[in-house]
Amino acid sequence: MHTFSDQLGLPCVVMRGGTSKGPFFLASDLPPPGEQRDRILLRVLGALEPRRIDGIGGPDPLVNKIAIISPSKRADADVDYLFAQVCVHKNTIDYNVNCGNMLAAVGPYAIDQGLVKAEGQATTVRIFNVNTAKRIVATVQTDNGRTLYQGDARIDGVPGQAAPVWLRFEDMAGAKTGKLLPTGNVVDIMDGIEVSCVDAAVPMAIVAADAFGLTGHEPAEVINADADLLAKVENLRCIAGRAMGLGDVSRSEMPKLTLVAAPAGNDATLAARYFMPYTCHSGFAVTGAVCLGVAAFLGGSVAQRVARHTSGPVCIEHPQGSIEVDVQCYSAGADGDPDIRAVSLLRTARRLFAGTVYVPDSLVSEALEPIFQELVTS
Repeated sequence: MHTFSDQLGLPCVVMRGGTSKGPFFLASDLPPPGEQRDRILLRVLGALEPRRIDGIGGPDPLVNKIAIISPSKRADADVDYLFAQVCVHKNTIDYNVNCGNMLAAVGPYAIDQGLVKAEGQATTVRIFNVNTAKRIVATVQTDNGRTLYQGDARIDGVPGQAAPVWLRFEDMAGAKTGKLLPTGNVVDIMDGIEVSCVDAAVPMAIVAADAFGLTGHEPAEVINADADLLAKVENLRCIAGRAMGLGDVSRSEMPKLTLVAAPAGNDATLAARYFMPYTCHSGFAVTGAVCLGVAAFLGGSVAQRVARHTSGPVCIEHPQGSIEVDVQCYSAGADGDPDIRAVSLLRTARRLFAGTVYVPDSLVSEALEPIFQELVTS
């Protein structure tokens, strides 16, 4: 960390993780958690105006994401990952939810930064997600002590090929609410609509697309052009948030809401449109895919009703193609539902840029923590 004229420089690596991208920071290079750090991060992305012309973010929520990484003090994790979503509509930072796409770049970043030593051709990185207090295990391709980024893996929504990154979500139930079924029911009636509220990796309200007069196969831009539809979706999301015990979620990124329908392809399980939450995602979020994959196994859920099959991996059709999750069930629970232990899926990642990002030093007050003040002036 250093100053340049009247600008404060922060070490930064821009990574693409899955279908998202954003700056990665070491926690030690930032101020302690709080209002000051949030002001700096918002300014880094240029969140004061919609085009993000004075920062490194953009108008799309998928490029307004931040990862803050630190060595973990936990015995069962190598690194801690704190995800921050900058809301492009409200210029706020939400730390309440994980991002599985950015998560795909955490393992490679940790190896590149020397936080985890590369071992052989595949290195396991144990990641503790601070947002949800859950653990994810990433398997990263490595060679000669370094991360490999080139390979033959493909994911929809990203052009070309890259090295595979496998993510295994463990003990994902109740990520924020503490319960797989936050309302205690597989299906609830909310505002006259059947809703399945499920919390696995991320809390989600799952609704049949036809409840909103949709087929579930519409392009994202068609959905996003319908302001009345978006308002109805947001209203139902807020109702579901209260029912899930999350309170007033009008300024929060969660719960998410997903519309589901029967798939178009013979090999797919179901079709879905995922809201982020204020607009429809052009693809599909990783944590959302984990949750929807789990929901497809819950008997009587809205997702299970439209699913073509729930044997083998769950393949979810989305606007840019499909995403597949492997839901591992070991036995039936006391309520007859499967005992879901882990969900795995394939992502890719790439290191895009490493250097220094600058913000006005006026954002740094005189009343800094002594350690941070020393870093700034050194």
